[in-house]
Amino acid sequence: MADPRARAPEGDLSTYEKVSFTADGMTHDVYRKGTGPAVLVMTEMPGMSPLVVGFGDRIVALGCTAVLPDLFGQAGRDPEAGSKLSQAGYVVSTFTSICISREFTAFALGKASPIVTWLRALAHQEHERAGGPGVGAVGMCFTGGFALAMAVDPLVIAPVLSQPSNPIGITKSRKHSIDASEADIEIVRGRCVNEGLQVLGLRFEGDPFVPKERFEYLRDRLGDGFVSVELTQADGHPDSPLAKHHSVLTGDLIDEPGEPTRAALDQVLELFRTKLLV
Repeated sequence: MADPRARAPEGDLSTYEKVSFTADGMTHDVYRKGTGPAVLVMTEMPGMSPLVVGFGDRIVALGCTAVLPDLFGQAGRDPEAGSKLSQAGYVVSTFTSICISREFTAFALGKASPIVTWLRALAHQEHERAGGPGVGAVGMCFTGGFALAMAVDPLVIAPVLSQPSNPIGITKSRKHSIDASEADIEIVRGRCVNEGLQVLGLRFEGDPFVPKERFEYLRDRLGDGFVSVELTQADGHPDSPLAKHHSVLTGDLIDEPGEPTRAALDQVLELFRTKLLV
């Protein structure tokens, strides 16, 4: 029997404006909706699902512009739809394309993906268009560390790392790391000390894709500038498609007041409200 508690809402990508953006030799489609300061929402694996779009709708409702770059996968496709075989095939095909793409560094240590340069340029374009004191950035899963690397740019004033899963934690060094260079992390640390920048991180305890050592590493490097929200496995929605809860803001969210995952979502939205709108 399905759990009666609400899951995260799905969004309709057709309600977003679709544009193309080119920078640093890379071109991707971008979906945009809303008014007010921009928040870049970088999709989790395996692509921009209706749940990711639904999170974008929350950004719009807050009074900001949701900017969803289409980085991989099939925009708008529901990864839970279809047979188990087709679901698995979609994940495998997306991950394979990422591994061979020059835009991403799926296995490198101490290095940000080249796509981050493109994302920073996109942030500047969206800020020029939307205005405000700066931009927000949310990375999820494979893109979680992108928000950290983007925070090298002073324009990014509200970075959120939701279940940052790169690099894959198959060794001790990989667990105690994230996909950003030492130089970039040092710049972000300086911003935390000198500007009061807050880097918000979200994860479920026991998530094999986001080891606890990764958050220990971020606390060690960023000090009080890293604000961690670590949920228990019992906090996730029982109807999650994964054996272990992983997606804090989307697939494993229990979207009801009083639930720990809803409190985590509200903390993310409050960060954007405080930094971008007040």
